Amino acid sequence: MDRSAVTVGPGMDLPIMHDSDRYELVKDIGSGNFGVARLMRDKQSKELVAVKYIERGEKIDENVQREIINHRSLRHPNIVRFREVILTPTHLAIVMEYASGGELFERICNAGRFSEDEARFFFQQLISGVSYCHSMQVCHRDLKLENTLLDGSPAPRLKICDFGYSKSSVLHSQPKSTVGTPAYIAPEVLLKKEYDGKIADVWSCGVTLYVMLVGAYPFEDPEEPKNFRKTIQRILSVQYSIPDYVHVSPECRHLISRIFVADPATRITIPEIRNHEWFLKNLPADLMDENMTNDQFEEPDQPMQSIDEIMQIIAEATIPAAGTRGINQYLTGSLDIDDDMEDLESDPELDVDSSGEIVYAM
Repeated sequence: MDRSAVTVGPGMDLPIMHDSDRYELVKDIGSGNFGVARLMRDKQSKELVAVKYIERGEKIDENVQREIINHRSLRHPNIVRFREVILTPTHLAIVMEYASGGELFERICNAGRFSEDEARFFFQQLISGVSYCHSMQVCHRDLKLENTLLDGSPAPRLKICDFGYSKSSVLHSQPKSTVGTPAYIAPEVLLKKEYDGKIADVWSCGVTLYVMLVGAYPFEDPEEPKNFRKTIQRILSVQYSIPDYVHVSPECRHLISRIFVADPATRITIPEIRNHEWFLKNLPADLMDENMTNDQFEEPDQPMQSIDEIMQIIAEATIPAAGTRGINQYLTGSLDIDDDMEDLESDPELDVDSSGEIVYAM
Protein backbone atom coordinates (compact mmCIF):
# COMPACT_ATOMS: atom_id res chain seq x y z
CA MET A 1 0.00 0.00 0.00
CA ASP A 2 2.81 2.31 -0.80
CA ARG A 3 2.11 5.74 -2.22
CA SER A 4 4.56 7.84 -4.19
CA ALA A 5 5.37 11.20 -2.71
CA VAL A 6 4.42 14.25 -4.70
CA THR A 7 7.25 16.70 -5.05
CA VAL A 8 7.20 20.35 -5.92
CA GLY A 9 9.96 21.53 -8.21
CA PRO A 10 12.02 24.66 -7.96
CA GLY A 11 10.56 27.92 -9.15
CA MET A 12 6.97 27.10 -8.19
CA ASP A 13 4.85 30.17 -7.53
CA LEU A 14 3.90 29.91 -3.88
CA PRO A 15 0.29 30.94 -3.22
CA ILE A 16 -0.23 34.03 -1.15
CA MET A 17 -3.35 34.64 0.93
CA HIS A 18 -3.79 38.38 0.40
CA ASP A 19 -6.90 38.42 2.56
CA SER A 20 -4.44 38.73 5.44
CA ASP A 21 -6.97 40.26 7.81
CA ARG A 22 -8.71 36.88 7.97
CA TYR A 23 -6.09 34.11 8.10
CA GLU A 24 -2.44 33.70 9.02
CA LEU A 25 -0.11 30.94 7.87
CA VAL A 26 0.81 28.20 10.35
CA LYS A 27 2.55 25.69 8.06
CA ASP A 28 2.38 23.83 4.76
CA ILE A 29 0.58 20.50 5.13
CA GLY A 30 0.61 18.86 1.71
CA SER A 31 0.66 18.96 -2.06
CA GLY A 32 -0.85 16.98 -4.90
CA ASN A 33 -2.23 17.22 -8.40
CA PHE A 34 -4.61 19.92 -7.16
CA GLY A 35 -1.84 22.26 -5.95
CA VAL A 36 -0.82 22.84 -2.33
CA ALA A 37 -2.54 22.83 1.06
CA ARG A 38 -1.72 24.97 4.06
CA LEU A 39 -2.70 25.06 7.69
CA MET A 40 -3.98 28.55 8.50
CA ARG A 41 -5.40 30.23 11.58
CA ASP A 42 -8.48 32.43 11.61
CA LYS A 43 -7.17 35.58 13.29
CA GLN A 44 -10.52 36.41 14.83
CA SER A 45 -11.72 33.03 16.10
CA LYS A 46 -8.25 31.44 16.39
CA GLU A 47 -9.72 28.36 14.69
CA LEU A 48 -7.33 26.30 12.58
CA VAL A 49 -8.44 25.73 8.99
CA ALA A 50 -7.06 23.87 6.00
CA VAL A 51 -6.71 25.95 2.85
CA LYS A 52 -6.40 24.20 -0.49
CA TYR A 53 -4.80 26.39 -3.16
CA ILE A 54 -5.44 25.73 -6.84
CA GLU A 55 -3.56 27.78 -9.41
CA ARG A 56 -5.73 30.17 -11.38
CA GLY A 57 -6.31 29.35 -15.03
CA GLU A 58 -6.70 25.92 -16.64
CA LYS A 59 -6.66 24.04 -13.33
CA ILE A 60 -9.99 25.66 -12.41
CA ASP A 61 -12.11 23.15 -14.32
CA GLU A 62 -15.48 21.46 -13.91
CA ASN A 63 -14.06 19.10 -11.27
CA VAL A 64 -13.10 22.06 -9.10
CA GLN A 65 -16.50 23.67 -9.59
CA ARG A 66 -18.26 20.39 -8.81
CA GLU A 67 -16.14 19.84 -5.70
CA ILE A 68 -16.93 23.28 -4.32
CA ILE A 69 -20.65 23.34 -5.08
CA ASN A 70 -21.31 19.80 -3.86
CA HIS A 71 -19.10 20.19 -0.78
CA ARG A 72 -20.85 23.45 0.11
CA SER A 73 -24.20 21.67 0.32
CA LEU A 74 -23.01 19.08 2.86
CA ARG A 75 -23.16 19.67 6.63
CA HIS A 76 -22.47 16.54 8.68
CA PRO A 77 -20.11 15.50 11.52
CA ASN A 78 -18.46 12.87 9.29
CA ILE A 79 -17.76 15.24 6.41
CA VAL A 80 -15.02 17.85 6.39
CA ARG A 81 -16.79 21.18 6.73
CA PHE A 82 -16.63 23.63 3.83
CA ARG A 83 -16.16 27.27 4.91
CA GLU A 84 -15.60 29.52 1.92
CA VAL A 85 -13.66 30.21 -1.25
CA ILE A 86 -11.32 33.17 -1.63
CA LEU A 87 -9.72 34.50 -4.80
CA THR A 88 -6.08 35.53 -4.44
CA PRO A 89 -3.97 37.20 -7.13
CA THR A 90 -2.49 33.82 -8.12
CA HIS A 91 -4.78 31.08 -6.75
CA LEU A 92 -8.28 30.00 -5.83
CA ALA A 93 -8.26 29.20 -2.11
CA ILE A 94 -10.78 26.69 -0.71
CA VAL A 95 -11.09 27.11 3.06
CA MET A 96 -12.31 24.10 5.02
CA GLU A 97 -12.24 22.40 8.39
CA TYR A 98 -8.83 21.16 9.52
CA ALA A 99 -8.74 17.48 10.53
CA SER A 100 -5.68 17.29 12.79
CA GLY A 101 -5.59 13.48 12.95
CA GLY A 102 -4.45 13.10 9.34
CA GLU A 103 -5.51 10.45 6.82
CA LEU A 104 -7.04 7.11 7.73
CA PHE A 105 -4.59 5.78 5.11
CA GLU A 106 -1.62 6.76 7.29
CA ARG A 107 -3.20 5.23 10.38
CA ILE A 108 -3.57 1.92 8.55
CA CYS A 109 0.00 2.09 7.23
CA ASN A 110 1.29 2.63 10.77
CA ALA A 111 -0.86 -0.11 12.29
CA GLY A 112 -0.59 -2.68 9.49
CA ARG A 113 -4.25 -3.53 9.93
CA PHE A 114 -7.03 -2.88 12.42
CA SER A 115 -8.84 -5.20 14.78
CA GLU A 116 -12.39 -5.98 13.71
CA ASP A 117 -13.79 -3.68 16.41
CA GLU A 118 -11.59 -0.76 15.34
CA ALA A 119 -12.43 -1.33 11.66
CA ARG A 120 -16.14 -1.37 12.55
CA PHE A 121 -15.76 1.88 14.54
CA PHE A 122 -14.45 3.72 11.48
CA PHE A 123 -16.71 1.89 9.00
CA GLN A 124 -19.80 2.94 10.97
CA GLN A 125 -18.74 6.56 10.67
CA LEU A 126 -17.90 6.19 6.98
CA ILE A 127 -21.34 4.77 6.25
CA SER A 128 -22.98 7.52 8.31
CA GLY A 129 -21.25 10.18 6.20
CA VAL A 130 -21.91 8.43 2.88
CA SER A 131 -25.55 7.85 3.83
CA TYR A 132 -25.93 11.57 4.46
CA CYS A 133 -24.29 12.42 1.10
CA HIS A 134 -26.72 10.12 -0.65
CA SER A 135 -29.66 11.66 1.22
CA MET A 136 -28.50 14.99 -0.22
CA GLN A 137 -28.41 13.38 -3.69
CA VAL A 138 -24.61 13.50 -3.88
CA CYS A 139 -22.54 10.43 -4.72
CA HIS A 140 -18.84 10.76 -3.95
CA ARG A 141 -17.34 8.42 -6.63
CA ASP A 142 -13.83 8.49 -5.18
CA LEU A 143 -14.17 7.07 -1.68
CA LYS A 144 -10.86 5.72 -0.39
CA LEU A 145 -8.68 5.78 2.70
CA GLU A 146 -6.78 8.82 1.43
CA ASN A 147 -10.06 10.76 1.21
CA THR A 148 -11.04 9.99 4.79
CA LEU A 149 -9.46 12.15 7.46
CA LEU A 150 -9.56 12.00 11.26
CA ASP A 151 -9.96 14.72 13.84
CA GLY A 152 -7.61 14.89 16.81
CA SER A 153 -9.91 13.45 19.48
CA PRO A 154 -8.95 10.32 21.50
CA ALA A 155 -11.72 8.36 19.75
CA PRO A 156 -11.17 9.90 16.31
CA ARG A 157 -14.10 11.15 14.30
CA LEU A 158 -13.82 10.21 10.64
CA LYS A 159 -14.23 13.00 8.09
CA ILE A 160 -14.88 12.41 4.38
CA CYS A 161 -13.16 14.90 2.09
CA ASP A 162 -12.31 15.59 -1.56
CA PHE A 163 -15.50 15.91 -3.59
CA GLY A 164 -13.75 16.58 -6.90
CA TYR A 165 -15.32 13.55 -8.59
CA SER A 166 -18.67 13.77 -6.82
CA LYS A 167 -21.89 13.97 -8.80
CA SER A 168 -25.23 15.43 -7.79
CA SER A 169 -28.31 13.72 -9.19
CA VAL A 170 -30.19 16.95 -8.58
CA LEU A 171 -28.10 18.60 -11.27
CA HIS A 172 -26.98 15.66 -13.38
CA SER A 173 -28.19 12.34 -14.72
CA GLN A 174 -26.61 9.10 -13.59
CA PRO A 175 -22.85 9.23 -14.17
CA LYS A 176 -21.23 7.44 -17.09
CA SER A 177 -17.59 8.46 -16.71
CA THR A 178 -14.98 6.11 -15.29
CA VAL A 179 -13.47 8.08 -12.44
CA GLY A 180 -11.96 7.22 -9.11
CA THR A 181 -8.96 5.28 -7.89
CA PRO A 182 -8.45 1.86 -9.56
CA ALA A 183 -8.28 -0.37 -6.47
CA TYR A 184 -11.62 1.00 -5.22
CA ILE A 185 -13.62 1.05 -8.48
CA ALA A 186 -16.78 -1.02 -8.82
CA PRO A 187 -17.15 -3.44 -11.79
CA GLU A 188 -20.01 -1.50 -13.38
CA VAL A 189 -17.91 1.67 -13.42
CA LEU A 190 -15.13 -0.11 -15.32
CA LEU A 191 -17.63 -1.25 -17.95
CA LYS A 192 -18.10 2.43 -18.89
CA LYS A 193 -21.88 2.24 -19.00
CA GLU A 194 -24.41 4.33 -17.12
CA TYR A 195 -24.38 3.32 -13.47
CA ASP A 196 -25.82 4.28 -10.10
CA GLY A 197 -23.14 6.28 -8.30
CA LYS A 198 -24.66 5.51 -4.90
CA ILE A 199 -24.31 1.76 -5.41
CA ALA A 200 -20.78 2.24 -6.75
CA ASP A 201 -19.97 4.12 -3.52
CA VAL A 202 -21.06 1.02 -1.58
CA TRP A 203 -18.39 -1.04 -3.35
CA SER A 204 -15.72 1.54 -2.49
CA CYS A 205 -16.82 1.46 1.15
CA GLY A 206 -16.36 -2.31 1.04
CA VAL A 207 -12.81 -1.93 -0.26
CA THR A 208 -12.08 0.49 2.58
CA LEU A 209 -13.44 -2.01 5.11
CA TYR A 210 -11.37 -4.83 3.63
CA VAL A 211 -8.18 -2.76 3.71
CA MET A 212 -8.79 -1.83 7.34
CA LEU A 213 -9.19 -5.51 8.25
CA VAL A 214 -6.46 -7.04 6.07
CA GLY A 215 -3.98 -4.23 5.41
CA ALA A 216 -3.98 -4.91 1.65
CA TYR A 217 -6.26 -4.20 -1.31
CA PRO A 218 -8.79 -6.97 -2.01
CA PHE A 219 -8.37 -7.16 -5.78
CA GLU A 220 -4.63 -6.80 -6.19
CA ASP A 221 -2.81 -9.91 -7.41
CA PRO A 222 -0.60 -10.88 -4.44
CA GLU A 223 2.17 -11.85 -6.86
CA GLU A 224 1.87 -8.66 -8.95
CA PRO A 225 0.22 -5.99 -6.80
CA LYS A 226 1.23 -3.21 -9.20
CA ASN A 227 -0.26 -4.87 -12.29
CA PHE A 228 -3.23 -2.66 -13.11
CA ARG A 229 -4.64 -5.00 -15.76
CA LYS A 230 -4.77 -7.90 -13.31
CA THR A 231 -6.44 -5.69 -10.72
CA ILE A 232 -9.12 -4.80 -13.27
CA GLN A 233 -9.64 -8.47 -14.20
CA ARG A 234 -9.96 -9.46 -10.55
CA ILE A 235 -12.45 -6.66 -9.89
CA LEU A 236 -14.61 -7.70 -12.85
CA SER A 237 -14.61 -11.33 -11.71
CA VAL A 238 -14.93 -10.36 -8.01
CA GLN A 239 -11.85 -12.41 -7.20
CA TYR A 240 -10.79 -11.81 -3.61
CA SER A 241 -10.14 -13.74 -0.43
CA ILE A 242 -9.52 -13.01 3.24
CA PRO A 243 -6.16 -14.48 4.35
CA ASP A 244 -6.25 -17.27 6.93
CA TYR A 245 -4.11 -15.27 9.35
CA VAL A 246 -6.76 -12.53 9.58
CA HIS A 247 -9.50 -13.30 12.08
CA VAL A 248 -12.82 -12.00 10.78
CA SER A 249 -16.19 -12.97 12.23
CA PRO A 250 -18.79 -14.78 10.10
CA GLU A 251 -21.05 -11.71 10.31
CA CYS A 252 -18.31 -9.49 8.91
CA ARG A 253 -17.53 -11.97 6.13
CA HIS A 254 -21.22 -12.01 5.24
CA LEU A 255 -21.36 -8.22 4.98
CA ILE A 256 -18.26 -8.12 2.77
CA SER A 257 -19.72 -10.83 0.54
CA ARG A 258 -22.90 -8.75 0.14
CA ILE A 259 -20.88 -5.67 -0.80
CA PHE A 260 -18.57 -7.37 -3.30
CA VAL A 261 -21.33 -8.35 -5.73
CA ALA A 262 -20.71 -7.70 -9.43
CA ASP A 263 -24.36 -7.00 -10.24
CA PRO A 264 -25.18 -3.60 -8.72
CA ALA A 265 -28.88 -4.50 -8.71
CA THR A 266 -28.28 -7.23 -6.12
CA ARG A 267 -25.51 -5.53 -4.14
CA ILE A 268 -26.37 -4.49 -0.60
CA THR A 269 -27.49 -0.86 -0.26
CA ILE A 270 -26.46 1.74 2.32
CA PRO A 271 -29.79 1.45 4.22
CA GLU A 272 -29.36 -2.34 4.29
CA ILE A 273 -25.79 -1.98 5.58
CA ARG A 274 -27.09 0.26 8.38
CA ASN A 275 -29.41 -2.56 9.43
CA HIS A 276 -26.84 -5.37 9.12
CA GLU A 277 -26.10 -7.16 12.40
CA TRP A 278 -22.34 -6.62 12.11
CA PHE A 279 -22.78 -2.89 11.53
CA LEU A 280 -25.21 -2.53 14.45
CA LYS A 281 -22.85 -4.10 17.00
CA ASN A 282 -21.44 -1.44 19.37
CA LEU A 283 -23.00 1.28 17.23
CA PRO A 284 -22.42 4.66 18.93
CA ALA A 285 -25.62 6.33 20.08
CA ASP A 286 -24.97 9.41 17.96
CA LEU A 287 -24.94 7.26 14.80
CA MET A 288 -28.16 5.36 15.52
CA ASP A 289 -30.53 8.12 14.42
CA GLU A 290 -29.59 9.68 11.10
CA ASN A 291 -31.62 12.81 11.81
CA MET A 292 -29.97 13.23 15.20
CA THR A 293 -26.55 12.90 13.57
CA ASN A 294 -27.35 15.59 11.03
CA ASP A 295 -28.62 17.97 13.75
CA GLN A 296 -25.25 17.87 15.53
CA PHE A 297 -23.69 20.13 12.97
CA GLU A 298 -25.01 23.66 13.19
CA GLU A 299 -23.23 27.00 12.98
CA PRO A 300 -25.89 29.70 13.01
CA ASP A 301 -23.27 32.45 13.35
CA GLN A 302 -21.36 31.30 10.25
CA PRO A 303 -22.97 32.78 7.12
CA MET A 304 -22.45 30.67 4.04
CA GLN A 305 -21.41 32.13 0.71
CA SER A 306 -24.21 32.03 -1.82
CA ILE A 307 -23.87 29.82 -4.88
CA ASP A 308 -23.97 32.93 -7.08
CA GLU A 309 -21.07 34.46 -5.14
CA ILE A 310 -19.08 31.24 -5.35
CA MET A 311 -19.74 30.83 -9.08
CA GLN A 312 -18.58 34.39 -9.70
CA ILE A 313 -15.34 33.72 -7.79
CA ILE A 314 -14.78 30.47 -9.72
CA ALA A 315 -15.39 32.24 -13.03
CA GLU A 316 -12.80 34.87 -12.14
CA ALA A 317 -10.38 32.14 -11.07
CA THR A 318 -10.40 30.63 -14.57
CA ILE A 319 -8.48 33.72 -15.72
CA PRO A 320 -4.76 32.99 -15.27
CA ALA A 321 -2.76 35.28 -13.04
CA ALA A 322 -0.57 37.66 -15.01
CA GLY A 323 3.11 36.78 -15.13
CA THR A 324 2.90 33.52 -13.17
CA ARG A 325 4.46 30.21 -14.08
CA GLY A 326 2.29 27.10 -14.06
CA ILE A 327 2.99 24.36 -11.57
CA ASN A 328 1.68 21.50 -13.70
CA GLN A 329 5.19 20.56 -14.74
CA TYR A 330 6.17 19.99 -11.11
CA LEU A 331 3.29 17.86 -9.93
CA THR A 332 2.20 14.31 -10.59
CA GLY A 333 -1.46 13.49 -10.14
CA SER A 334 -3.86 10.65 -9.69
CA LEU A 335 -5.39 8.83 -12.60
CA ASP A 336 -8.40 10.07 -14.53
CA ILE A 337 -9.32 6.68 -15.92
CA ASP A 338 -11.52 7.96 -18.74
CA ASP A 339 -8.51 9.67 -20.27
CA ASP A 340 -6.13 6.76 -19.80
CA MET A 341 -8.04 3.48 -20.26
CA GLU A 342 -7.17 3.46 -23.96
CA ASP A 343 -3.49 3.92 -23.12
CA LEU A 344 -3.47 0.58 -21.33
CA GLU A 345 -4.05 -1.14 -24.65
CA SER A 346 -2.08 1.16 -26.92
CA ASP A 347 1.05 1.76 -24.82
CA PRO A 348 2.93 -1.39 -23.75
CA GLU A 349 5.32 0.76 -21.72
CA LEU A 350 2.50 2.10 -19.57
CA ASP A 351 1.67 0.58 -16.21
CA VAL A 352 -0.71 1.96 -13.63
CA ASP A 353 -0.49 0.89 -10.03
CA SER A 354 -3.58 0.44 -7.93
CA SER A 355 -3.06 3.64 -6.00
CA GLY A 356 -3.82 5.48 -9.21
CA GLU A 357 -0.33 6.61 -10.18
CA ILE A 358 0.79 6.33 -13.82
CA VAL A 359 4.24 4.79 -14.12
CA TYR A 360 6.26 4.54 -17.33
CA ALA A 361 8.83 1.75 -17.59
CA MET A 362 12.29 3.21 -18.05
